[in-house]
Amino acid sequence: MLTPHAQSATPARTFIQRFSATRRGARLARLLAAHQLTEWGHPHGTEAHDTVVLVVAELAANAVLHGRVPGRDFALSLFHDESRGILRIEVADTHPALPARRTPAPDEDGGRGLLLVDALAADWGMDGRPGPGKTVWAVCSLPRNAPLGP
Repeated sequence: MLTPHAQSATPARTFIQRFSATRRGARLARLLAAHQLTEWGHPHGTEAHDTVVLVVAELAANAVLHGRVPGRDFALSLFHDESRGILRIEVADTHPALPARRTPAPDEDGGRGLLLVDALAADWGMDGRPGPGKTVWAVCSLPRNAPLGP
């Protein structure tokens, strides 16, 4: 598991941003994560890029729909360790309830976000955080031979 403080031969690249706990904030989190991946050498249309963007979209949507506390934001953190070929995604919100994976009925419109995260990520889980709330994280594999961006 990659942590923000993990030691490796290549320092981890990081992206950390707070967003309003709105649909617009979740969309902006997805768009900025996509841009950051491109900057790190994983362009749009590659499997790694599209997988990470989908995981970010699901975790950000959950933070907005289920983790929203009026007047509070959510945070997105990306930690890219090129030498290990992994990217850790963290989405933190201030709601105390932990997410639960469930199997929705076939005719339900929603409820599949964590099932998608489970299918796409190499690992995922939840941690507490300083103050109220929790951090939901996922680790995705990225090609090690991608060119590094600035």
